[in-house]
Amino acid sequence: MAVTTDRRRLLGGALAAGVLLPAAARAQSNAGPNAIAAPEELALWPGDAPGMPDEAPVETVMSRDSGPPRRRVKGVVRPRMLVFRPQVANGASVLVIPGGGYAVLSIDNGGFAPAQALTQLGYTVFVLIYRLPGEGWANREAVPLADAQRALRLIRSRYPGLDPQRVGTMGFSAGGHLCAVTGAMFDREVYAPVDAADALSARPACAAPIYPVINLDTPFTHEGSRNTLLGPNASTALREAWSPDRNVPENAPPFFLLHAEDDIVTSPEDSLMMRAALKAQNVPVETYLLTSGGHGFGGMPAAGSPAAGWIDIWHKWAQRSGL
Repeated sequence: MAVTTDRRRLLGGALAAGVLLPAAARAQSNAGPNAIAAPEELALWPGDAPGMPDEAPVETVMSRDSGPPRRRVKGVVRPRMLVFRPQVANGASVLVIPGGGYAVLSIDNGGFAPAQALTQLGYTVFVLIYRLPGEGWANREAVPLADAQRALRLIRSRYPGLDPQRVGTMGFSAGGHLCAVTGAMFDREVYAPVDAADALSARPACAAPIYPVINLDTPFTHEGSRNTLLGPNASTALREAWSPDRNVPENAPPFFLLHAEDDIVTSPEDSLMMRAALKAQNVPVETYLLTSGGHGFGGMPAAGSPAAGWIDIWHKWAQRSGL
């Protein structure tokens, strides 16, 4: 689906530079010209997010000096969704969850770039700017899931033009872990309801963890993600409680798994373990292992690589899966 020149220019500008979003009342931003921006935004929580630290984080955006934009965000104090609308909407929406080891958010290749590709396919896209668990929040391990559940419920309650039954999720690396957790633990109570939206389901219609962290209690787990999410000395019970492959219910949504076999950051064994857990519960799952591609290609795979065009493959699967 083609986009208009004005929309292409809008999204390109958002990727390249950005305009400051409204600041939270209890936070300052030193993001400068690299601040994250989108055509629309929606705060997840009225007032302060639950479990606010005594000293609120300061949102910071870091960027490399050259090459395509690869901004990283930390210190999220005002969790929110950045909203990207297609020229012609198909009625479905996707919550996109950036990765970054739960220490930062990789906002460009794991957020803005997939959003741009998905809007061209007709999806309304919500990029999740979620709180990071190692920044002093109460109940640290539950903080990302709380934001993701709240986001899904708000999409269903605040956007009547979108089909509430056709809300999917897509996440990358640690964001893939959160995507898988959201798909497997959609009914886990991790925050107190704050308004009528919280009576709605947080179950996504389908879930697409891309090169995800999955099991937190194996020798090949991504230790940085695990330690930032759970703390450095998490018990085996806590690791299992937050490993989505150990918590798949029979009514989990369909899953799409994609991993490169030469990924040295997150092991492709993670995706295979998630696949086995889903198959054991008779949950539909489609799995792709690429011969190469490494880690972190997100919405910016190199031309000619096995990862090029993966979003089109996902799109065809999503259509077959009812999204």
